[in-house]
Parts: sequence; structure tokens; C-alpha cells
Amino acid sequence: MPKTVYLANHYGFSAQQRELLLPPITAALESLGLEVWEPFARNNQVDFSRAGWAYQVGQADFRDVVDADAIFAVVNGVPPDEGVMVELGMAIALGKPTFLFRDDFRRATDSEEYPLNLMLFTGIPQHDWQDYYYTSVAEITTPQKALARWAKQP
Repeated sequence: MPKTVYLANHYGFSAQQRELLLPPITAALESLGLEVWEPFARNNQVDFSRAGWAYQVGQADFRDVVDADAIFAVVNGVPPDEGVMVELGMAIALGKPTFLFRDDFRRATDSEEYPLNLMLFTGIPQHDWQDYYYTSVAEITTPQKALARWAKQP
């Protein structure tokens, strides 16, 4: 049974981003043998015309974060998407392996050590945190980085 990774992202809010930006990330994760749980794809069965749809989506995303083996969070933007930040916070609190993706060159931090708010790095080891931080799609499959090593572990 493949390991599951929750792909926290904001790309699903835009048809163009969903079609152009999500597939290469998903393919890179799948190439590591991972089953990708992309929330917009997983929640497309919710009837958005019915009252309560937002609660249903939020609960489904929460269950997926709880049930996934790890989280791969797209943390682009200044600041990054608030929904992704909540999902990332839940995963960190649950002790899930945490991997961050940011190909946005802008800094969003007060720290000289980290390129983002220091709290986003609390789910990542202090030393060698760069092994858990990805700045390009090509880097996702790098065998020496943490995600590829984690994916291979039994």
C-alpha cells in the first residue's frame, strides 16, 4: 500500500492554475510512489449549491489531513494561503512528516534563517531543514532530499 501525502495548495481556486500548476507537482509526488490526496479533486463530489457545503469541505479536508501519512504544502504567496496554513498547522500538531514547497522568490519572514514565518518550520528538523524545503518541481524527486528518503522507508 503506497504512502499517502496530502497536497495542501491554493491552486484549485483557479481553473488555469489547477490545469497548469497542479499536474507537474502531483506527477513528481506520484513518481516517488506516493498516493497524492489533492483536496480540490477529492472534494469535487460536494454539492456546492446546498447549504452547509463549506462545512462539509472543511471537515473532509480535516479528515484527509488526519488520515494522510504526510503533508506537502505549497506555501507560495505573501503571506501564503490561509487555508494551507491551517492544514499545515494541523499536520504539524498531529506530528505528520512535513514538506514545504515554495517557488515564489519573495521572502515572507522576520527571520534571517528561514524564508517564511518561523512557525511553518516547527514540523521540520532544526538542522538540515533545507532537506524538507523545495523550491522547484524538479527538486521534488531529488533522491538526497527528505521526501524521497521518506517515501522509500517501509
